[in-house]
Amino acid sequence: MENSSSWGNSPVGFRTLWVTVAPVVQDGVQGLGLPLQVFFCVAMVCVLLLAFLGNVVVCVMVYRRAAMRSAINILLASLAFSDMMLALLNMPFALVTVLSMHWVFGTAFCRMSAMFLWLFLLQGAAVLLIISVDRFLIIVQKQDRLSPGRAKALVAVSWTLSLFLAFPLSLGFPSVPAPPRAPQCVFGFALERGEQAYVVLMVLVFFFVPFSVMLYAFVGILCTLRRNALRIHSAFGSDSGKVRLAALRRPFHFNIDMSFKTRAFSTILVLFCISAVCWAPFVVFSLMSSFSGEFYSSADFFQISTWLLWLCYLKSALNPLVYYWRIRKFRDACLSLLPKRCGLLADVSGPVRRRIRPSTVYACGDHRSTV
Repeated sequence: MENSSSWGNSPVGFRTLWVTVAPVVQDGVQGLGLPLQVFFCVAMVCVLLLAFLGNVVVCVMVYRRAAMRSAINILLASLAFSDMMLALLNMPFALVTVLSMHWVFGTAFCRMSAMFLWLFLLQGAAVLLIISVDRFLIIVQKQDRLSPGRAKALVAVSWTLSLFLAFPLSLGFPSVPAPPRAPQCVFGFALERGEQAYVVLMVLVFFFVPFSVMLYAFVGILCTLRRNALRIHSAFGSDSGKVRLAALRRPFHFNIDMSFKTRAFSTILVLFCISAVCWAPFVVFSLMSSFSGEFYSSADFFQISTWLLWLCYLKSALNPLVYYWRIRKFRDACLSLLPKRCGLLADVSGPVRRRIRPSTVYACGDHRSTV
């Protein structure tokens, strides 16, 4: 009987194992090998489930609980809705394409998929821009103008403008080549000036302009917070009793209000950093694929596009984790959804504080206490 170990050393067995594990080359494009396919399959499924289920919870919380329908929560719900739709209408098809290296959903849906991708990306950037400007007006300009009604109007305007900019992709302008060159219908190498101008416009509106404004707003907010902290420190560090007494009387209500808004600002700053890290490589990739024929025709284009596209998708999965980590109301609402049998977690809805009115006189007897 032939030893089974000789199969791996035989030329036929070696070629079969190499074809299975090594990257597949199709139409001049090098695909993913078996280890990378397994890795991406597991990672994509985790990202897809977390992005969909986590953002569904955010939308349901804001919709069902009247106490959470503040202006900023409405904007965060719109951001969660765009991330949820991105997980529903883009990620599953990109996952199938990564595994098969072939787009099996037709040319028409390829154009629609590209439109959905940029629609949800533009909407997410617009919401972050609105929230950042609102924090700038509150902390720096001392103007709190964003009401729930205005937030809803801004959400409607941002969705309309995003759809207006992304809709030409569904009509085939610019032409979006179907995979296998990429796991998702993305911008290809453009020869016409009009198509190149459209790609530049989308990149400017989606990334460079909003993130420049947000960076300016965050720098202004940080400078204002630092200046206020130094002012309070110098007031409390003064030897004058009058200055210290005035500092105690004057900024008490202001400090409480600013601490809440500063924490909300830090949450938006975390979202901004995550979006910048996840979206910036995809933006550079889109520009290079549209303006560099050599880069678009390279054999490693499929692998590069797969890594950068799913890094872009990762942002949608990280946002719900940031909400749970930074927003106490959202964390308490999530815990309240747990079954009652999980009493250790479901009953803990936050710190319990006893409200005492200074004007109330408490008389305590031996057997009873009365007011």
